[in-house]
Order: sequence, then C-alpha cells, then structure tokens
Amino acid sequence: MADKSGSAFQAGQTGLIVRIPEAESAVRGWREQLDPSAQAGVPAHVTVLYPFLDESRMDSGVHSALADVMGSHHAFNLRFERCGRFPGVSYLVPEPDVQLRQLTQAIADRWPEAPPYGGRFTEFVPHLTIAQGQQDAVLEKIEADLADGLPFTSHVSSVELIVYDGTKWQERASFALSE
Repeated sequence: MADKSGSAFQAGQTGLIVRIPEAESAVRGWREQLDPSAQAGVPAHVTVLYPFLDESRMDSGVHSALADVMGSHHAFNLRFERCGRFPGVSYLVPEPDVQLRQLTQAIADRWPEAPPYGGRFTEFVPHLTIAQGQQDAVLEKIEADLADGLPFTSHVSSVELIVYDGTKWQERASFALSE
C-alpha cells in the first residue's frame, strides 16, 4: 500500500489488502520507521487495490459484490524469498504473484473507476513494502538485515477492506476466498 507519491492519506480512502502476519517479526521495525502506511496502522500486507472506492460508497451492494468477486477466487500460498526495489523503495517479493494479479484485475474490471494506484503506474507489481523514500545505502542495510528471516510462506485466505479515518487505517470488512 505504498503511497509512492509522498502525499498524505485522506480520510475516507479505502484499500483492499492481504495481511501477511508471517512477515511482521522480520519487517515491523523497519516498516514502523520507514513506511508511512505502517505508521498509520496498516499491518504487513500486499496491496490488492489502492485506492479503492471512497468510504461514502461502501454500501451493502459494494460489500456483496466484493464478497462475490473474492469468493470466485481460491485461497493460495505466497512465498517470500527475496527483496526487490523501486526507486527509493525496498519490498519483499511475493511468489508466485499470479493470484494477486488476478484478484487485482478482477476488482479493477468490476470497478474501472478504481484502477490500481489511481492509474499512476503502467504495470501493477505485487509487493510487501518495507521502506520508502530511502537512499540505496539504507535499502542495502534493510535487505541484509532481512536475509536471515527469508524465506517464509504465507497462506492467503481473505482480502481485507481497510479505511483511513483521518488518523489511522482501520479494518472494516474481511472477504473470504474460496478454499
């Protein structure tokens, strides 16, 4: 859920994420220092779609449609073996990422007014952000520190809807994937 633009989150913004609790012990300290989403209460995660619809649009019809979309996708495992980078950003690479890409595409197809990252990027790259806005030396230190904690596997069985309340991100709903 990296907000690579550097802009602040806005009250009423929503996002869809998959939690990766297995990453917390390895990345929590770095994320709390160097990832604005962690500082705003978002756990270790891979973004499925951000920003999603404004909170004012989150009615029973949207919840029902999200449940249908998620329920049409099977639960899956992700393996995290290595770090990747965007300019100034370090992240863990989820593999395989095809199921994440399919979830994102299905939601973006259903709600074309909510493209991933507001349409700022030509390609959606699933990732678990560790740090943003950092120099290469800091990113190298982070990656060396994380090497001992890799690899690990996470089972993904749901997608969480989170909402920014103006201070913190809060989970508002969880949508199960089919088993």
